[in-house]
Parts: sequence; C-alpha cells; structure tokens
Amino acid sequence: MPADRQIDRRVSEKAAQPPGTPLFIGRKRVDEVRISYMRFNHDLHEEKEMSSPEECADLCRSKNLVWINVEGIHDEKVIERLGQLFGLHALTIEDIVNTTQRPKFEDFDGYIFVVLRMLEYSREMSAIDTEQVSLIIGANFVITFQERPGDVFDPVRERIRNGKGRIRSAGSDYLAYSLMDAVVDSYFLILESIGDRIEDLEERVILEPEPETFSDIHLFKRALLHIRRTVWPLREEIALLERSGSKLVRESTSVFLRNLYDHTIQVIETIETYRDIVSGMHDTYLSSVSNRMNEVMKVLTIIATIFIPLTFIAGVYGMNFRYMPELKWEFGYFATLGVMVLVAVIMILFFRRKKWL
Repeated sequence: MPADRQIDRRVSEKAAQPPGTPLFIGRKRVDEVRISYMRFNHDLHEEKEMSSPEECADLCRSKNLVWINVEGIHDEKVIERLGQLFGLHALTIEDIVNTTQRPKFEDFDGYIFVVLRMLEYSREMSAIDTEQVSLIIGANFVITFQERPGDVFDPVRERIRNGKGRIRSAGSDYLAYSLMDAVVDSYFLILESIGDRIEDLEERVILEPEPETFSDIHLFKRALLHIRRTVWPLREEIALLERSGSKLVRESTSVFLRNLYDHTIQVIETIETYRDIVSGMHDTYLSSVSNRMNEVMKVLTIIATIFIPLTFIAGVYGMNFRYMPELKWEFGYFATLGVMVLVAVIMILFFRRKKWL
C-alpha cells in the first residue's frame, strides 16, 4: 500500500478514537526507536544511548541539564512511557506521534511543547522532504522527538561537547533556542541552494525554453510553497514563545528568541522573493515559447508569400492550351525561370526593407 494511502487510513482510524489517544500517523522511517541523552553543566559532559525509556527515570530528577533525543516515533508505547516519566499531558503525546502537525506552541503546567519541521532539499529531484520535530522544554531538560536518524543539530552537539559559548551554563530554554535556531539556519542553506538553481533556470528560460524547463519551474514553485507552509506558522510560534511569560523562558533568552524571530522573517521574505521570480519565469517561458512560435510562423508565411506569385506563373504556363505565347520560343523556359527569380528577389528585398526579415 502506498505511504500516502497508509497515512490517510491512519487518519480515518484516529477520527474514531477519544482525545488523547496516541496513534502514530505518518511514514515509518526507522525500525527501532533510539533514545540517547546528553547531560551537562559548566564542568560536566556525559552522553549515552539507552535501550529503554525506564533508563530515563533518573534523568527526570537530575540537577544537571539533560537533553534527551528520541529517533523514531512510530512506537506509541515507548513515547507514552516517556510521557509518563516526564509528566506529559495525553494531548501532547497524541500530537508527538501525529506527524501531520503544523508548527505550534503550547504552554502546559511544568513544560512547554513546541512543534516545528526540519527540511531536506534534493537537488536532483528539486523536491522538499519534511520531518516533524517535537520539543519538550522543562525546568532542567529538553526532549526532542524525531521521525528518523539524522538532523541539523550536530553543531549544537559539538558546542556542548567542546563547552563553547554559553550553552553549558545556560538553562533549558537556551538549549531549546539553540535547537530551533539550528533548524532555522538550515532553511537559509536550503534557500541558498534553491537560489543558485533559480539563477540557472532563468538563463534556460530565456535561452532554451524547452518543456523540461517548464517542468522544473513547476517543481520549484511546489518546493517554495512547501517551505512557505512550513516557515509561515513558525514565525507566530516563536513570537508566542517569546511573549508567553512562562517561568521556563528567562528574559536573557527572550533576546535570542527575538533574534530568531527576525531570522524567520528573513526566510519568509526570501521565499516570497523567490516565488515572485519563479512566477515571473513562468510568464517569461510562455512568452518565449509564444515568440518562438511567432518567429517560425513569420518565416513560413514569408516563404509561402514568396512562392505565391511563382506558383501563379508556373500554373499559367502549365495550362494545356494549344496556342500560348512563347510556347515554342527557344528561350521561353529560361525566361520564365528568370522572371520567377526576379520576382522572388524583389519580394525578399521588399521584406527586408520592411524589417520583416
């Protein structure tokens, strides 16, 4: 069964369940759920991979800052058990395993729930693949839920390992900001790659308006629309997080969140600019194809116009009358050809004078 059909079927099953029932909706991207953590403070750094959610029980009471990363959310029992250990609301667990969520922000008693999407751009297919990332921000912990291994958080991990910046001495809110900032920075890299492809596409539209070019224009329009749907609600989400007034978000981190909000605005403006360019290329392509067709029709029309009088002359002397002028003249054939050539040359000179050629 195709993946989209499976997702639709799971959505219909979800409609029959009571609120708060965890039911995975999405594509299964990994076979087993992997749980790892990083525990650190200004002087400590520890990271480990765990085999079961129960190993996280001690981390709930840790005095150090803990980042737990979960790769694979298709196993509802594992996610539900983690939620029980960290006191997550049933609706939060339900949203974590539902990969069709739009970016959102919710402030619960004791933690903040944030949903955003990571993007992956395929240059070969000119397509965007999205992955839902859910963040749980607690007093001394951050939990990230991903659909599959591989993410854009490696720079954050390196800063933790090397103790660079303020990430070890700051709280969970700053760690959550760093993770969100890494996601937004990846948007800039994707848009930069798309921008380079759009420049190449512009030259092709003008110089070689082929059907493949028209297909690429539609692929870029679809990719930009996909990114826009992802980033547009993220702006609102970051604004709500910064103005939430939650005790979990300190004033020192609010400054960074405002800067992150500005970055999302830049991403949105870049997307809108590229959308306008691609829409303009769509019109330019149609105009180029129309102009090429007009040029071809003009040349064919001129050729046909030149041959009209020549065909008339040939038709007159091709009639089977017995008595016709110059019919038995020795140079009649050559004279007729000469008249034809003369008429054709005169018409070509006339067309060039009119700048039709």
